[in-house]
Amino acid sequence: MATLGPVLVTGAAGFIGFHVARRLLAEGRPVVGLDNMNAYYDPRLKQARLAELAKHAGFSFVRADLAERAAIESLFAQHRFPRVVHLAAQAGVRHSLVDPHAYVTANLVGFANILEACRQHGCGHLLYASSSSVYGANAKMPFSVHDVTDHPLSLYGASKKANESMAHAYAHLFGLPTTGLRFFTVYGPWGRPDMALWLFASAILAERPITLFNHGRMRRDFTYIDDAVEAVVRLIDRAPVPGAGRSGPPDPATSAAPWRVYNIGNNNPVELAEVVRLLEQAIGKRAERVLLPMQPGDVPETFADIDDLARAIGFRPATAIGEGIARFIAWYREYHGHDHSAGPPAR
Repeated sequence: MATLGPVLVTGAAGFIGFHVARRLLAEGRPVVGLDNMNAYYDPRLKQARLAELAKHAGFSFVRADLAERAAIESLFAQHRFPRVVHLAAQAGVRHSLVDPHAYVTANLVGFANILEACRQHGCGHLLYASSSSVYGANAKMPFSVHDVTDHPLSLYGASKKANESMAHAYAHLFGLPTTGLRFFTVYGPWGRPDMALWLFASAILAERPITLFNHGRMRRDFTYIDDAVEAVVRLIDRAPVPGAGRSGPPDPATSAAPWRVYNIGNNNPVELAEVVRLLEQAIGKRAERVLLPMQPGDVPETFADIDDLARAIGFRPATAIGEGIARFIAWYREYHGHDHSAGPPAR
C-alpha cells in the first residue's frame, strides 16, 4: 500500500537505517533520511552509505540531531510524514558504561522529540528500533515478546525498554500507532565497525589476536541484514489497530492501544567460537584467540522467539550464518579495496 508522502528514516547513514532506506527507494518510495553523522565510529563509512543512497532520485538528506527539538519539529511540519522508521540511536552495550549521557540524550530525549512530532503532525505509523538487550536478566529461552522485561543489565537496554514504555503511553493517550522492533545482533555488508564480525574480520586479516569474552562460549542470535530489512518493510504499512490487543490480563507484547513489539531475530543462536571458525573459512586465515571472562552488561546468550512476527507478516528470518558471513567478508574486502579506511571507533 503506497503512502502519500515520503517515509522518514532516522539514522539513515547508520547500518540498519541505510539498508531500510535503500530498500524503500528501490521499491519507488521516496525517503527523507535524517542523521547527525556523529563520530561514534568513523564518519567516512556513514558518508559512503549516504553516497549510495544519493544515487536514488527519491532520496533527500537532513543533517540534524534528534535532541534538537526545533529542528525535528520543523522537519515534521514540512513533510507531515505518513510513516516514520526511527532507527537513529546511541548504540552499543559496552559504550553505555563509559558515556551514559549520550544514551539519555539520543535514546530518551531524542525519542521523546520523535514521539511528539509524530503526534502533532499526524503520523500514521511509527516503527522504532528496540533491542534484544531489553531482555536483560531473563534466563528463559527463547526470548519471547510475551516475557516480562523489567531487569535490563545495561543503560542501553534500559533506554530501549523506556522507548517501548514511552511509545505505549503515546499509543494509549493519543492513538499513535507504534511498533517496536527488538533487533537481535544484526550483521552483514555495510555493518558497524564496533560490532563483533567487523572487529574479528579486521583483526584476522591484519593477523592481530581476537578477544573472545566468556571464553568464546557466548551465543548470539545473529540476524542477517536483508532478513531484518524484509521484516521492517513488511511491517511499515501494517500499523497496529486500536482494540485489537488481548482483552484478558495485560500482556507485555500487546495492548488495547495501537502498540506492538516484535522480535527481529534468526531463531538460531550460534556460539562465537563457531562464528570465528566461519570467518577463518571465509577469509582463508587462522585467528589467534585471546579468551577472557564475561564483560559487565553482557548476557551469555540471546535467542529470539519469532512466532508473533511470522504470524503478523508471513516471514521468518532464516539466512544461515555461514552464508551471511561469506557475503559480509566479500563486501568488507571490496569496501576496503576502494581505499576506505573506516576502522573501529576510538575509545
